[in-house]
Amino acid sequence: MASSLASPSPTSSFIRNKKDLGVSAFPSTSQIAIQKCKKQASKKIVSVMAPQQSERKPATTGSVKTGMTMTEKILAKASEKPRLSPGDNVWVNVDILMTHDVCGPGSIGIFKKEFGQNAKVWDREKIVIIPDHYIFTSDERANRNVDILRDFCTEQNIKYFYDIKDLSNFKANPDYKGVCHVALAQEGHCRPGEVLLGTDSHTCTAGAFGQFATGIGNTDAGFVLGTGKLLLKVPPTLRFVMDGEMPPYLLAKDLILQIIGEISVAGATYKAMEFVGTTVESLNMEERMTLCNMVVEAGGKNGVVPADSTTFKYLEGKTSLPYEPVYSDAQASYLSEYRFDISKLEPLVAKPHSPDNRALARECKDVKVDRVYIGSCTGGKTEDFLAAAKVFLASGKKVKVPTFLVPATQKVWLDLYTLPVPGSGGKTCSQIFEEAGCDTPASPSCGACLGGPKDTYARMNEAKVCVSTTNRNFPGRMGHKEGQIYLASPYTAAASALTGYVTDPREFLQ
Repeated sequence: MASSLASPSPTSSFIRNKKDLGVSAFPSTSQIAIQKCKKQASKKIVSVMAPQQSERKPATTGSVKTGMTMTEKILAKASEKPRLSPGDNVWVNVDILMTHDVCGPGSIGIFKKEFGQNAKVWDREKIVIIPDHYIFTSDERANRNVDILRDFCTEQNIKYFYDIKDLSNFKANPDYKGVCHVALAQEGHCRPGEVLLGTDSHTCTAGAFGQFATGIGNTDAGFVLGTGKLLLKVPPTLRFVMDGEMPPYLLAKDLILQIIGEISVAGATYKAMEFVGTTVESLNMEERMTLCNMVVEAGGKNGVVPADSTTFKYLEGKTSLPYEPVYSDAQASYLSEYRFDISKLEPLVAKPHSPDNRALARECKDVKVDRVYIGSCTGGKTEDFLAAAKVFLASGKKVKVPTFLVPATQKVWLDLYTLPVPGSGGKTCSQIFEEAGCDTPASPSCGACLGGPKDTYARMNEAKVCVSTTNRNFPGRMGHKEGQIYLASPYTAAASALTGYVTDPREFLQ
């Protein structure tokens, strides 16, 4: 996570009445009521025009009199403590440890150095190893990393190793999944109330399932491999209340770009970000994953969404292990609270070179685009491609710039060729993409989201302007250090592909 901030977004000039109510807004055509309520001396939240609170489920951990947030409860349970407060340092029992081909070899090396060459991992069934980053490449060092993972998993008899051997045809590898954060959910490794750690900053994606999920370094992962424990500091919690009906031209990517633009890339540094409200409750699981995925772009330690019927239905048939959801107490203390009326939000982008460089998509209509990229853990899920297909279908036109499609996992790739797009008369995403002139969906992986070796599919090897559904737009992130990346939702990305300019998707969806 970059520590430096980009220059303030032009939209920040429209903040007004901040001194009195903590209300900020976009121009009059896009007024968004946001009340930010600071923690009072009594440690209670005072909210301006707060909607009536829905009934909360009883706490399963700690004292209701003092109250704890979801994150505090999960860590209290995992550390076998009756109560925790922000700032407490506790040894936490880990439920799942995930690593991949970039950080796995380093974590394994540290484990062997500190615990011994012949040491055994703490629990072979709680370790998930997923090659996904630098896979479809001829780079020898990248290929070596996967070999190291394979040798370690064979040596340790790791139950959940999603291997790939035939790089020429990913479909010939039934165990290979693709992007770790999406695969973790699809394969049933995400469960409410648990602690999931991974050697990747976007491990926070799993917080969508009502669990504590965060990224850790190789040294920490090496220690967890040997002990199943990690010393963690309990983060304070920021609460984001999103109410209002979700407009048909918005996606969760717009919501998280709005939040990051509001608080900055350092606004949630080592803080939990809890997402609640009627809008959040209406989101499907993949959209909730998008929301939690990018909390790290605000510096967040973890993101979390309360588990509900949507969560439980998604998990049916994916996991047979019991789990216990937890919910924040009504008396829980939050560091700050932000409120949004989502019904008044407009499609957004994050301009180069920072995820908090927020702007309205329509404000960037004169920005000429060289390419569009739809993929990654953030924007390469089935729902993301269905959204893009919806825009292409509505337009009936062909794209004007190269449009690259990289499904996150094998399952997503299969969905593109089998699931009918609503309102299409039975057409699949792949058929609609072909008719629109997009590239053929590529092999599932992290792809060009983080650049990778020079032969990585769709890598920016030249200084171009790209609209992308990925999560970061720092210089060099997708390859060339002079490339310009506009982060956007799949709706906005597809609309931009059709015009060759950054485009508000309402041009095709209304």
